[in-house]
This record gives sequence, structure tokens and C-alpha cells, in this order.
Amino acid sequence: QVQLVESGGGLVQPGGSLRLSCAASGNIFGILGMAWYRQVPGKQRELVADITSGGSTDYADSVKDRFTISRDNAKNTVYLQMNSLKPEDTAFYYCNLKQYLATLGHREYWGQGTHVTVSS
Repeated sequence: QVQLVESGGGLVQPGGSLRLSCAASGNIFGILGMAWYRQVPGKQRELVADITSGGSTDYADSVKDRFTISRDNAKNTVYLQMNSLKPEDTAFYYCNLKQYLATLGHREYWGQGTHVTVSS
């Protein structure tokens, strides 16, 4: 089992910045990648950014050049630096981890979510 704990959400004014953190613990072997998703009530959860075990990153078009995903392997933590925030970035943000273990196959884990509100 893997546990993911997010932090860093909150209220910020348009144009402001926030940094989300996601700390992984437990059976953290065979990680294929980690990602941040977000969801607004009534809408599907959408991928915001991901980072592979090799360090490659990818972003949703809506956040490119504003958000940066990074990781600290020593702390088993992934971050999402969010700059130039817009009201439409308001959502629950979820951390995601994909894992492959020879004994268990592919596994996927989610954090509990942290809420970001962008409003004046």
C-alpha cells in the first residue's frame, strides 16, 4: 500500500501563487510516475501535470507556462508550483501515483485532495 498526503491548498487572489505538496509513504517501490489532477463538482477529474520516474513532465494546455511539477526523491514528495492563478483554477487538487510491482502488477493511488480557491 501507498499513502499520499497532500497539503498547500487554500484561498489566493487572482494572479497569486500557491505550492501544493504530496508526500508518499508506504510501499514506494516501482513508481512509474506521479501526477496532479483537479476536479470541479459536476465535472470530470482532469490531469493537470505529471512527472515520470525519469523526470519527464507534461502539462494540460490550460496550465502550461503557469504551473510547474517537480519532485524531491529524497523526501518522496512531488510538488505543484502554481503561478498566475486564475479563478478557473479553483478546484479540488488530487495527487496520483502509478506503480508497477512484479508481484502485484499495476497499481494506482490517490490522495485525499486539497482545495484551491482563486478569488478576490
